[in-house]
Amino acid sequence: MKETPNSIEADAQPVKKKRAMPDVFIILFGFMVLVLIASYIVPAGTYERTVENGLTQVDTESFRYITGDSLSVMDLFTAMHNGLVAASTLVFLILIVGGVLKVIETTGAISAGIHRLIAMAKGRQNVLIWIFCGTFATLASVGVGANLAIAFIPIGLFLARSMKLDPVVGVAIIFLGSYAGFGAGVFDPTVTVTGQTIAELPLFSGFVYRGAIFVVFLGITAAYICRYAKRIKQDPTASVMGAEAFADAQAGREPGEITAFTLTHKLVLGLFVFGFGLFIFGAFNYGWSIPQLSATFLMMGVATACIARISPNDFIKRLMSGAGDVLYGALVVGVAAAVIVLLRQAQLIDTIVHSVATSLDGHGKVMAMELLYGFNLLFNGLITSGTGQAAIVMPIMVPIGDMLEVTRQATFITFKLGDAVTNIVTPLSGTLMACLAIARVSYVEWFRFVLPLVLLWIVTGALFVGVAVAINYGPF
Repeated sequence: MKETPNSIEADAQPVKKKRAMPDVFIILFGFMVLVLIASYIVPAGTYERTVENGLTQVDTESFRYITGDSLSVMDLFTAMHNGLVAASTLVFLILIVGGVLKVIETTGAISAGIHRLIAMAKGRQNVLIWIFCGTFATLASVGVGANLAIAFIPIGLFLARSMKLDPVVGVAIIFLGSYAGFGAGVFDPTVTVTGQTIAELPLFSGFVYRGAIFVVFLGITAAYICRYAKRIKQDPTASVMGAEAFADAQAGREPGEITAFTLTHKLVLGLFVFGFGLFIFGAFNYGWSIPQLSATFLMMGVATACIARISPNDFIKRLMSGAGDVLYGALVVGVAAAVIVLLRQAQLIDTIVHSVATSLDGHGKVMAMELLYGFNLLFNGLITSGTGQAAIVMPIMVPIGDMLEVTRQATFITFKLGDAVTNIVTPLSGTLMACLAIARVSYVEWFRFVLPLVLLWIVTGALFVGVAVAINYGPF
């Protein structure tokens, strides 16, 4: 067959490839390069600092410009090593927590417990949605990372199919439930500990207010999912996936065999609750901090291995596997700290703080912190790692809050809520994109579903920030 000129020309046209989203490490390195360039352009500056009641305070009237040293390419790359060293306490905590949670997960206790909840609800749609959202919100709020949601998406899909709902609901009850709890971070041993450590607050202080945030965010999220589920149950064409894709999803494969909720599973979960409660008690009564938290998790891991009869070699394999799963996030903390290392080396942090504080002057405390909240929402779209974002943002937000005479706890709340909300919609979130891929839900379909909830979360977060600032919310 003779080829026409048009067909030859069409064949010769190169296939356009989609440009991949930059990895978070690329974004962080980009920030480091910007700091390097800024060291030649932006003047260095400094505030005088004093220590009052155990807190390092900035003297708001003492800012002055100074002669700083410009950074070199060698400084750029040595900052990575120095950042990992500076954040080593948090890096090791993340690795230990990730490893121990893997040991607990591989006993089947978490999966069996969730299946037990399904059986207890006896198929009641709204009850199951509330139970699942509440369960994963609770787990995320006490440190069982929202990333773990990926492993339970198949169970969410199984539940959605059993209720004749679309896969979007299956993703939502697991993923959104987790991030509703993560947003509050009531007793989160990673992001909450990181932020409060930088803010020089007692670990887990302010839990009462964060508990209120937990209840409100969970309530809004579960009610939103229930409303959507009711609508598509009555009219499948109302699904964001469309009626045809909805029908195809109903024919999807089921997850594996459901395991019984054994005595071993109950003991393992009970041990986890006891261990975490023990640390909270120690933190408030004996000043326990990150080293004791790491030790508590390690003891929980060893005790879990004994209860589940895991051999020593197998225990180490599972521990290393879990540590490997969170290694990426742990290293993000170190590289994020490298950005701060460079900013401090170039003496630019105080200049940034002075510029931001000056721009916020005249807005009032509440409005100024709302603007910082909005900034953090946008920044979280780029840096989706909570601990990484804390390492970058908190050293800047704390002195700004101090100069505005906002309590450290209110400043932390502003950071925490700004860190949480956009995680459920940003395409830079590896967790979100992995969950959608497992469920075969497109990002466009998810965006259509979740956008109203994102707006509700943003407004709700802004209200909590405003109240925290207005009442001068303190440590507890």
